Amino acid sequence: MTPFGQRLRDLRGERGLTLKQMAADLSVSPAYLSALEHGHRGRPNRRFVHRVCQALNIIWDDAEELQRLADLSHPRVTVDTSGLSPEATELANRLAEQIHGLDQVTVNRMLAELQARANDGVGVAATTADTEELDQDRRSA
Repeated sequence: MTPFGQRLRDLRGERGLTLKQMAADLSVSPAYLSALEHGHRGRPNRRFVHRVCQALNIIWDDAEELQRLADLSHPRVTVDTSGLSPEATELANRLAEQIHGLDQVTVNRMLAELQARANDGVGVAATTADTEELDQDRRSA
């Protein structure tokens, strides 16, 4: 499931809509909507996200967040490491090889690190605390 698919499913559930009802509201097939929710379709385009926002009366910050999730929801990612260090290429390849075997604690820790770096260090203290908590959870599991 993709971040967009999970949020779409949550929004549908919060509003008490069936898959069939929401698909009709968006003028798509229930099969397409289901595939989108489960990450079996590519990243939705901006026009589709806009239709979702209109159908569900999502505005401003929530609409921007939904678009951000859509942008991060391509289920088949290609990473271009040309021009990067050998270590960066190795990292990309190892992640591609091993992502299916990573436990959720490890995924959360890696994602928190990348998010902290994307925010130029904002939230690093929280990320460190989260990482320590995740490490503790891992040791006790």
